[in-house]
Amino acid sequence: MDDNSPPSLSLFLRELPWLAAIAVAPLRRARKVDFRFPVSGPLPPVLVLPGLLSSDRDTSFLRRTFSASGFPTYPSELGLVTGITPERMRKAEQRIAEIAANHGERVVLVGWSLGGIYARVLAQRHPERVRMVVSLGTPFSGSRRANNAWRVYNALNDHTVDAPTLPDDPSCKPPVHTVAVWSPHDGVIAPASAMGTNREFDVAVSVGTRHFGFGAQRSAVEETVQLVAEELDMRCPRRAQEL
Repeated sequence: MDDNSPPSLSLFLRELPWLAAIAVAPLRRARKVDFRFPVSGPLPPVLVLPGLLSSDRDTSFLRRTFSASGFPTYPSELGLVTGITPERMRKAEQRIAEIAANHGERVVLVGWSLGGIYARVLAQRHPERVRMVVSLGTPFSGSRRANNAWRVYNALNDHTVDAPTLPDDPSCKPPVHTVAVWSPHDGVIAPASAMGTNREFDVAVSVGTRHFGFGAQRSAVEETVQLVAEELDMRCPRRAQEL
């Protein structure tokens, strides 16, 4: 895979119909996912982190599907995410500390797009509070311009994707179980950038959805919940498997 080229214009244009599904995310009915394998013990808390120009409203369908399936699930409370800044990272660190303390156990971090950068860095900084990291179409590997969002990011911030305000390297695999979910049909993030190299993940899973479908397409959302349950159980590990 070429991790330096963003997806084509035709792939990007196919993303646009999914914006309507994201817009009505709070109104959509979530349903319980029947796990393919029984999970032993209580399910851990899940913190869902939104992507660029997104908020907890946009991840509500994803979160409610986790909740309906038995996971105690939490919004990020980061507001509208316009980039990665020290202030917003501090808020994310406080959020995961609160959830871990309230439950007395480590938290599963699920980050959609840019939210996956937050998730990976949080796990790097606080592995004692993180059970697992799952990134959904996150540009953590290779060129920081291997996507169709970097110009928007640069326009929104006083720094560029090439000169981030944090010293952390999101491509470094956190010292916890790390799952990279990517799609060959992603019209925003180059697939190789979201998958990473073998040293940057524990498990890489390909899902047949669009970038905006990670949080809006029911089948992709439910497969993410299924994946988290299976990776927690560790009896059905999957590596680079097409779903």
